[in-house]
Amino acid sequence: MNTSKIYAFVLNPWVVIISLGAGVAFGMLAPPLATPLAFVGDIYVDLLKMITLPFMVSAVIFSLQRLFRDGGTASLLGRVALVFLAFSAFVAIAGAATLLILRPGENLPSSTMHTFGQIVGGDLSASDTTMNLRGVDEVKKTASFADMLVSLVPANIFSALANGDTLKTLVFALLFGLAVGHVPTRISDGLTQALETVYHACQTLMRWLSFPLPVVLFCMSAAQLGKTGIEPLRAMGAFVVAFLIVSALLLAVAAVIIWKRSNGTLGQTLNALRGPFALALATRSSATCMPIMIESLVTRLGFARSRVELLVPLTVSLLRIGPVVYYVCATLFIAQIYGRSLSPVEIGIVLTSSVLAGFASAGMTGLVTVSLIGMTCAYLGLPFEAAFILFLAVDPVCDMLRTLVLVIGNTAAVAVVCPRPLKI
Repeated sequence: MNTSKIYAFVLNPWVVIISLGAGVAFGMLAPPLATPLAFVGDIYVDLLKMITLPFMVSAVIFSLQRLFRDGGTASLLGRVALVFLAFSAFVAIAGAATLLILRPGENLPSSTMHTFGQIVGGDLSASDTTMNLRGVDEVKKTASFADMLVSLVPANIFSALANGDTLKTLVFALLFGLAVGHVPTRISDGLTQALETVYHACQTLMRWLSFPLPVVLFCMSAAQLGKTGIEPLRAMGAFVVAFLIVSALLLAVAAVIIWKRSNGTLGQTLNALRGPFALALATRSSATCMPIMIESLVTRLGFARSRVELLVPLTVSLLRIGPVVYYVCATLFIAQIYGRSLSPVEIGIVLTSSVLAGFASAGMTGLVTVSLIGMTCAYLGLPFEAAFILFLAVDPVCDMLRTLVLVIGNTAAVAVVCPRPLKI
Protein backbone atom coordinates (compact mmCIF):
# COMPACT_ATOMS: atom_id res chain seq x y z
CA MET A 1 0.00 0.00 0.00
CA ASN A 2 1.21 3.52 -0.81
CA THR A 3 2.73 5.20 2.28
CA SER A 4 1.16 8.55 1.38
CA LYS A 5 -2.28 6.94 1.48
CA ILE A 6 -1.52 5.41 4.88
CA TYR A 7 -0.29 8.82 6.08
CA ALA A 8 -3.50 10.50 4.89
CA PHE A 9 -5.59 7.76 6.55
CA VAL A 10 -4.01 7.99 10.01
CA LEU A 11 -4.44 11.78 10.02
CA ASN A 12 -8.06 11.65 8.87
CA PRO A 13 -10.24 13.50 11.46
CA TRP A 14 -12.74 10.62 11.55
CA VAL A 15 -9.96 8.13 12.31
CA VAL A 16 -8.78 10.43 15.12
CA ILE A 17 -12.29 10.77 16.60
CA ILE A 18 -13.04 7.04 16.31
CA SER A 19 -9.72 6.15 17.96
CA LEU A 20 -10.42 8.55 20.84
CA GLY A 21 -14.01 7.28 21.23
CA ALA A 22 -12.94 3.64 21.23
CA GLY A 23 -10.30 4.40 23.86
CA VAL A 24 -12.82 6.22 26.07
CA ALA A 25 -15.27 3.30 25.80
CA PHE A 26 -12.56 0.76 26.64
CA GLY A 27 -11.35 2.86 29.59
CA MET A 28 -14.87 3.05 31.04
CA LEU A 29 -15.71 -0.64 30.48
CA ALA A 30 -12.40 -2.19 31.53
CA PRO A 31 -10.39 0.18 33.78
CA PRO A 32 -7.97 -2.51 35.08
CA LEU A 33 -6.98 -3.40 31.51
CA ALA A 34 -6.93 0.18 30.23
CA THR A 35 -4.80 1.88 32.90
CA PRO A 36 -1.55 -0.04 32.10
CA LEU A 37 -1.75 1.19 28.49
CA ALA A 38 -0.49 4.62 29.63
CA PHE A 39 3.09 3.59 28.86
CA VAL A 40 2.33 3.65 25.11
CA GLY A 41 1.44 7.35 25.25
CA ASP A 42 4.42 8.13 27.48
CA ILE A 43 6.85 6.54 25.03
CA TYR A 44 5.22 8.26 22.05
CA VAL A 45 5.30 11.73 23.61
CA ASP A 46 8.92 11.24 24.71
CA LEU A 47 9.87 10.30 21.14
CA LEU A 48 8.24 13.48 19.86
CA LYS A 49 9.94 15.61 22.51
CA MET A 50 13.25 14.07 21.46
CA ILE A 51 12.80 15.69 18.05
CA THR A 52 11.36 19.03 19.13
CA LEU A 53 14.38 20.96 20.41
CA PRO A 54 16.84 19.96 17.63
CA PHE A 55 14.14 20.85 15.12
CA MET A 56 13.39 24.24 16.70
CA VAL A 57 17.06 25.26 17.04
CA SER A 58 17.93 24.31 13.46
CA ALA A 59 14.80 25.94 12.01
CA VAL A 60 15.19 29.25 13.86
CA ILE A 61 18.93 29.69 13.24
CA PHE A 62 18.65 28.64 9.61
CA SER A 63 15.63 30.93 8.99
CA LEU A 64 17.16 33.97 10.70
CA GLN A 65 20.30 33.56 8.63
CA ARG A 66 18.28 33.59 5.41
CA LEU A 67 16.06 36.41 6.67
CA PHE A 68 19.06 38.70 7.20
CA ARG A 69 20.34 37.91 3.74
CA ASP A 70 16.94 38.62 2.16
CA GLY A 71 16.26 41.79 4.22
CA GLY A 72 12.99 43.02 5.78
CA THR A 73 13.77 42.04 9.37
CA ALA A 74 12.43 45.20 11.07
CA SER A 75 9.12 45.18 9.23
CA LEU A 76 8.58 41.48 9.96
CA LEU A 77 9.19 41.91 13.70
CA GLY A 78 6.76 44.85 13.77
CA ARG A 79 4.03 42.72 12.22
CA VAL A 80 4.76 39.92 14.68
CA ALA A 81 4.29 42.25 17.68
CA LEU A 82 1.02 43.63 16.29
CA VAL A 83 -0.40 40.18 15.55
CA PHE A 84 0.62 38.89 18.98
CA LEU A 85 -1.27 41.72 20.71
CA ALA A 86 -4.34 41.40 18.47
CA PHE A 87 -4.64 37.61 18.81
CA SER A 88 -4.11 37.67 22.60
CA ALA A 89 -6.76 40.36 23.08
CA PHE A 90 -9.25 38.60 20.79
CA VAL A 91 -9.08 35.19 22.47
CA ALA A 92 -9.26 36.74 25.95
CA ILE A 93 -12.37 38.74 25.06
CA ALA A 94 -13.96 35.73 23.31
CA GLY A 95 -13.40 33.57 26.40
CA ALA A 96 -14.82 36.20 28.75
CA ALA A 97 -17.87 36.83 26.55
CA THR A 98 -18.67 33.11 26.36
CA LEU A 99 -18.40 32.56 30.13
CA LEU A 100 -20.43 35.69 30.90
CA ILE A 101 -23.18 34.63 28.49
CA LEU A 102 -23.34 30.92 29.41
CA ARG A 103 -22.51 31.38 33.15
CA PRO A 104 -21.66 27.69 33.68
CA GLY A 105 -20.71 28.24 37.36
CA GLU A 106 -24.10 29.63 38.42
CA ASN A 107 -27.26 27.80 39.52
CA LEU A 108 -25.56 24.42 39.66
CA PRO A 109 -27.65 21.52 41.05
CA SER A 110 -27.10 20.51 44.66
CA SER A 111 -25.77 17.11 43.55
CA THR A 112 -22.99 18.78 41.58
CA MET A 113 -22.11 21.08 44.49
CA HIS A 114 -22.00 18.01 46.76
CA THR A 115 -19.59 16.32 44.34
CA PHE A 116 -17.42 19.47 44.33
CA GLY A 117 -17.33 19.37 48.13
CA GLN A 118 -16.28 15.70 48.13
CA ILE A 119 -13.51 16.27 45.57
CA VAL A 120 -11.96 19.29 47.30
CA GLY A 121 -12.54 18.04 50.83
CA GLY A 122 -14.62 21.03 51.83
CA ASP A 123 -18.15 22.36 51.66
CA LEU A 124 -19.05 24.74 48.87
CA SER A 125 -22.42 25.51 50.40
CA ALA A 126 -20.84 27.14 53.46
CA SER A 127 -21.70 30.79 53.88
CA ASP A 128 -18.11 32.00 53.88
CA THR A 129 -17.41 30.15 50.58
CA THR A 130 -13.83 29.49 51.69
CA MET A 131 -12.16 26.09 51.24
CA ASN A 132 -8.67 25.00 52.11
CA LEU A 133 -6.98 21.73 51.20
CA ARG A 134 -4.07 22.03 53.65
CA GLY A 135 -5.04 24.54 56.29
CA VAL A 136 -4.33 28.20 55.64
CA ASP A 137 -3.31 29.02 52.08
CA GLU A 138 0.29 30.02 51.82
CA VAL A 139 1.09 33.48 50.58
CA LYS A 140 3.12 32.99 47.46
CA LYS A 141 5.81 35.41 46.44
CA THR A 142 4.94 37.00 43.13
CA ALA A 143 7.64 37.14 40.50
CA SER A 144 8.70 40.59 39.37
CA PHE A 145 9.23 41.67 35.77
CA ALA A 146 12.98 41.60 36.39
CA ASP A 147 12.75 38.02 37.65
CA MET A 148 10.88 37.05 34.52
CA LEU A 149 13.56 38.58 32.28
CA VAL A 150 16.33 36.84 34.21
CA SER A 151 14.55 33.50 33.81
CA LEU A 152 14.60 33.87 30.02
CA VAL A 153 18.39 33.91 29.74
CA PRO A 154 20.05 30.46 29.52
CA ALA A 155 23.19 30.52 31.64
CA ASN A 156 24.04 27.12 30.15
CA ILE A 157 22.46 26.21 26.82
CA PHE A 158 23.35 22.54 27.24
CA SER A 159 21.52 22.49 30.57
CA ALA A 160 18.49 24.13 28.93
CA LEU A 161 18.54 21.51 26.17
CA ALA A 162 18.89 18.66 28.67
CA ASN A 163 15.98 19.97 30.77
CA GLY A 164 13.77 20.54 27.74
CA ASP A 165 13.45 24.26 28.49
CA THR A 166 11.81 25.44 25.27
CA LEU A 167 11.78 29.16 26.06
CA LYS A 168 15.47 29.40 27.03
CA THR A 169 16.43 27.34 24.00
CA LEU A 170 14.41 29.68 21.80
CA VAL A 171 16.22 32.73 23.24
CA PHE A 172 19.57 31.09 22.48
CA ALA A 173 18.48 30.15 18.95
CA LEU A 174 17.26 33.70 18.25
CA LEU A 175 20.47 35.35 19.48
CA PHE A 176 22.72 32.80 17.78
CA GLY A 177 20.72 33.09 14.55
CA LEU A 178 21.04 36.88 14.60
CA ALA A 179 24.81 36.53 15.01
CA VAL A 180 25.11 33.92 12.25
CA GLY A 181 23.19 36.24 9.94
CA HIS A 182 26.07 38.72 10.20
CA VAL A 183 28.78 36.13 9.48
CA PRO A 184 30.07 36.13 5.87
CA THR A 185 28.52 33.45 3.67
CA ARG A 186 31.83 31.80 2.83
CA ILE A 187 32.32 31.05 6.55
CA SER A 188 28.76 30.10 7.51
CA ASP A 189 27.93 27.82 4.56
CA GLY A 190 29.10 24.70 6.41
CA LEU A 191 26.83 25.45 9.38
CA THR A 192 23.93 26.20 7.04
CA GLN A 193 24.18 22.79 5.38
CA ALA A 194 24.46 21.02 8.74
CA LEU A 195 21.38 22.82 10.11
CA GLU A 196 19.39 22.03 6.97
CA THR A 197 20.29 18.35 7.34
CA VAL A 198 19.12 18.32 10.97
CA TYR A 199 15.92 20.11 9.98
CA HIS A 200 14.97 17.65 7.23
CA ALA A 201 15.94 14.63 9.37
CA CYS A 202 13.60 15.82 12.14
CA GLN A 203 10.79 16.31 9.63
CA THR A 204 11.28 12.75 8.37
CA LEU A 205 11.22 11.35 11.90
CA MET A 206 8.02 13.26 12.61
CA ARG A 207 6.38 11.78 9.53
CA TRP A 208 7.37 8.25 10.59
CA LEU A 209 5.92 8.81 14.06
CA SER A 210 2.55 9.76 12.57
CA PHE A 211 1.84 6.24 11.34
CA PRO A 212 1.02 4.64 14.75
CA LEU A 213 -1.16 7.62 15.74
CA PRO A 214 -4.57 5.82 15.91
CA VAL A 215 -3.16 3.13 18.22
CA VAL A 216 -1.52 5.76 20.42
CA LEU A 217 -4.75 7.76 20.68
CA PHE A 218 -6.67 4.66 21.70
CA CYS A 219 -4.15 3.73 24.41
CA MET A 220 -3.85 7.27 25.82
CA SER A 221 -7.59 7.93 26.07
CA ALA A 222 -8.29 4.45 27.49
CA ALA A 223 -5.59 4.82 30.16
CA GLN A 224 -6.85 8.27 31.20
CA LEU A 225 -10.49 7.19 31.60
CA GLY A 226 -9.40 4.00 33.35
CA LYS A 227 -7.47 6.08 35.88
CA THR A 228 -9.88 8.94 36.67
CA GLY A 229 -13.28 7.53 35.73
CA ILE A 230 -16.19 9.64 34.51
CA GLU A 231 -17.34 11.28 37.79
CA PRO A 232 -14.94 14.29 37.67
CA LEU A 233 -16.09 14.99 34.11
CA ARG A 234 -19.71 15.01 35.24
CA ALA A 235 -19.01 17.37 38.13
CA MET A 236 -17.12 19.82 35.93
CA GLY A 237 -19.29 19.18 32.89
CA ALA A 238 -20.62 22.74 32.67
CA PHE A 239 -17.12 24.23 32.59
CA VAL A 240 -15.86 21.69 30.06
CA VAL A 241 -18.84 22.38 27.77
CA ALA A 242 -18.32 26.15 27.99
CA PHE A 243 -14.60 25.80 27.27
CA LEU A 244 -15.41 23.46 24.37
CA ILE A 245 -17.76 26.05 22.88
CA VAL A 246 -15.26 28.91 23.04
CA SER A 247 -12.50 26.62 21.71
CA ALA A 248 -14.67 25.56 18.76
CA LEU A 249 -15.42 29.23 18.02
CA LEU A 250 -11.72 30.15 18.05
CA LEU A 251 -10.80 27.14 15.90
CA ALA A 252 -13.43 28.14 13.33
CA VAL A 253 -12.15 31.74 13.25
CA ALA A 254 -8.55 30.51 12.86
CA ALA A 255 -9.52 28.18 9.99
CA VAL A 256 -11.28 31.04 8.19
CA ILE A 257 -8.24 33.32 8.63
CA ILE A 258 -5.92 30.66 7.18
CA TRP A 259 -8.34 30.03 4.31
CA LYS A 260 -8.56 33.73 3.39
CA ARG A 261 -4.79 34.21 3.64
CA SER A 262 -3.82 31.10 1.67
CA ASN A 263 -5.56 31.92 -1.62
CA GLY A 264 -6.81 28.33 -1.69
CA THR A 265 -10.22 26.75 -1.20
CA LEU A 266 -11.77 25.99 2.18
CA GLY A 267 -11.41 22.28 1.43
CA GLN A 268 -7.69 22.66 0.75
CA THR A 269 -7.26 24.60 3.99
CA LEU A 270 -9.08 22.02 6.12
CA ASN A 271 -7.13 19.23 4.43
CA ALA A 272 -3.85 21.02 5.23
CA LEU A 273 -4.86 21.38 8.90
CA ARG A 274 -5.59 17.67 9.39
CA GLY A 275 -2.02 16.91 10.43
CA PRO A 276 -1.65 19.63 13.10
CA PHE A 277 -5.17 18.88 14.36
CA ALA A 278 -4.52 15.15 14.80
CA LEU A 279 -1.08 15.57 16.35
CA ALA A 280 -2.30 18.25 18.78
CA LEU A 281 -5.03 15.88 19.99
CA ALA A 282 -2.63 12.96 20.27
CA THR A 283 0.28 14.63 22.03
CA ARG A 284 -1.24 17.63 23.84
CA SER A 285 2.13 19.28 23.20
CA SER A 286 2.29 22.34 20.96
CA ALA A 287 6.07 22.13 20.62
CA THR A 288 5.92 18.68 19.08
CA CYS A 289 3.45 19.97 16.47
CA MET A 290 5.93 22.50 15.02
CA PRO A 291 7.30 20.31 12.19
CA ILE A 292 3.85 19.37 10.92
CA MET A 293 2.64 22.99 11.21
CA ILE A 294 5.53 24.06 9.00
CA GLU A 295 4.80 21.26 6.53
CA SER A 296 1.13 22.27 6.33
CA LEU A 297 1.84 25.98 5.80
CA VAL A 298 4.70 25.51 3.31
CA THR A 299 3.99 22.30 1.40
CA ARG A 300 0.21 22.29 1.42
CA LEU A 301 -0.68 26.00 1.51
CA GLY A 302 2.31 27.53 -0.27
CA PHE A 303 3.58 30.08 2.28
CA ALA A 304 7.24 31.14 2.10
CA ARG A 305 9.44 28.60 3.87
CA SER A 306 12.00 31.18 5.06
CA ARG A 307 9.31 33.06 7.02
CA VAL A 308 7.34 30.06 8.26
CA GLU A 309 10.37 28.24 9.67
CA LEU A 310 11.18 31.26 11.82
CA LEU A 311 7.66 32.24 12.86
CA VAL A 312 6.27 28.84 13.88
CA PRO A 313 8.77 28.26 16.75
CA LEU A 314 8.45 31.92 17.76
CA THR A 315 4.65 31.88 17.97
CA VAL A 316 4.42 28.46 19.64
CA SER A 317 6.82 29.60 22.37
CA LEU A 318 5.46 33.11 22.96
CA LEU A 319 1.91 33.45 21.58
CA ARG A 320 0.15 31.26 24.15
CA ILE A 321 -3.45 31.84 23.10
CA GLY A 322 -4.64 28.41 24.28
CA PRO A 323 -3.59 28.98 27.90
CA VAL A 324 -4.79 32.62 27.75
CA VAL A 325 -8.39 31.71 26.91
CA TYR A 326 -8.26 28.86 29.45
CA TYR A 327 -7.16 31.21 32.25
CA VAL A 328 -9.96 33.65 31.43
CA CYS A 329 -12.60 30.90 31.42
CA ALA A 330 -11.29 29.21 34.59
CA THR A 331 -11.10 32.46 36.58
CA LEU A 332 -14.61 33.53 35.64
CA PHE A 333 -15.93 30.03 36.38
CA ILE A 334 -14.41 30.12 39.89
CA ALA A 335 -15.90 33.57 40.46
CA GLN A 336 -19.34 32.27 39.42
CA ILE A 337 -19.09 29.22 41.72
CA TYR A 338 -18.38 31.47 44.69
CA GLY A 339 -21.09 33.96 43.72
CA ARG A 340 -18.64 36.77 43.06
CA SER A 341 -20.07 39.47 40.75
CA LEU A 342 -17.32 41.15 38.75
CA SER A 343 -17.32 44.78 37.71
CA PRO A 344 -16.13 45.84 34.23
CA VAL A 345 -12.82 46.91 35.80
CA GLU A 346 -12.37 43.51 37.43
CA ILE A 347 -13.16 41.76 34.15
CA GLY A 348 -10.49 43.92 32.53
CA ILE A 349 -8.07 42.79 35.24
CA VAL A 350 -8.93 39.15 34.48
CA LEU A 351 -8.23 39.69 30.76
CA THR A 352 -4.91 41.45 31.37
CA SER A 353 -3.67 39.02 34.00
CA SER A 354 -4.65 36.06 31.79
CA VAL A 355 -2.53 37.39 28.92
CA LEU A 356 0.40 37.83 31.31
CA ALA A 357 -0.13 34.34 32.76
CA GLY A 358 -0.23 32.99 29.20
CA PHE A 359 3.15 34.50 28.49
CA ALA A 360 4.44 33.09 31.78
CA SER A 361 3.27 29.61 30.67
CA ALA A 362 5.81 29.57 27.83
CA GLY A 363 7.76 26.34 28.03
CA MET A 364 5.33 24.85 30.59
CA THR A 365 3.04 21.88 30.06
CA GLY A 366 0.39 19.88 31.89
CA LEU A 367 -0.41 20.60 35.51
CA VAL A 368 2.14 23.40 35.79
CA THR A 369 0.13 25.28 33.18
CA VAL A 370 -3.06 24.75 35.19
CA SER A 371 -1.44 26.09 38.37
CA LEU A 372 -1.01 29.50 36.76
CA ILE A 373 -4.76 30.08 37.12
CA GLY A 374 -3.70 31.15 40.61
CA MET A 375 -2.03 34.22 39.08
CA THR A 376 -5.34 35.48 37.70
CA CYS A 377 -7.36 34.51 40.77
CA ALA A 378 -4.92 36.31 43.09
CA TYR A 379 -5.87 39.72 41.68
CA LEU A 380 -9.51 39.10 42.65
CA GLY A 381 -8.87 37.33 45.96
CA LEU A 382 -10.49 34.10 44.73
CA PRO A 383 -9.52 30.85 46.57
CA PHE A 384 -8.02 28.98 43.63
CA GLU A 385 -5.98 26.57 45.77
CA ALA A 386 -9.17 24.87 46.96
CA ALA A 387 -10.57 24.55 43.44
CA PHE A 388 -7.26 23.43 41.91
CA ILE A 389 -8.07 19.73 42.20
CA LEU A 390 -11.32 20.26 40.28
CA PHE A 391 -9.38 21.51 37.28
CA LEU A 392 -6.83 18.72 37.61
CA ALA A 393 -9.66 16.19 37.28
CA VAL A 394 -10.71 17.46 33.84
CA ASP A 395 -7.34 18.72 32.63
CA PRO A 396 -6.79 15.88 30.11
CA VAL A 397 -9.84 17.13 28.17
CA CYS A 398 -9.04 20.83 28.63
CA ASP A 399 -5.39 20.25 27.76
CA MET A 400 -6.40 18.82 24.39
CA LEU A 401 -8.55 21.88 23.71
CA ARG A 402 -5.82 24.29 24.88
CA THR A 403 -3.30 22.63 22.57
CA LEU A 404 -5.70 22.62 19.62
CA VAL A 405 -6.45 26.34 20.03
CA LEU A 406 -2.75 27.14 20.40
CA VAL A 407 -1.62 25.06 17.40
CA ILE A 408 -4.38 26.05 14.94
CA GLY A 409 -4.51 29.64 16.24
CA ASN A 410 -0.75 30.06 15.90
CA THR A 411 -0.93 28.61 12.40
CA ALA A 412 -3.40 31.40 11.63
CA ALA A 413 -1.08 33.98 13.22
CA VAL A 414 1.80 32.83 11.03
CA ALA A 415 -0.48 33.02 7.98
CA VAL A 416 -1.32 36.64 8.86
CA VAL A 417 2.31 37.68 9.36
CA CYS A 418 3.63 35.93 6.22
CA PRO A 419 3.02 37.36 2.76
CA ARG A 420 0.19 35.69 0.88
CA PRO A 421 1.33 32.73 -1.26
CA LEU A 422 1.30 33.27 -5.00
CA LYS A 423 -1.61 31.75 -6.87
CA ILE A 424 -0.59 28.87 -9.10
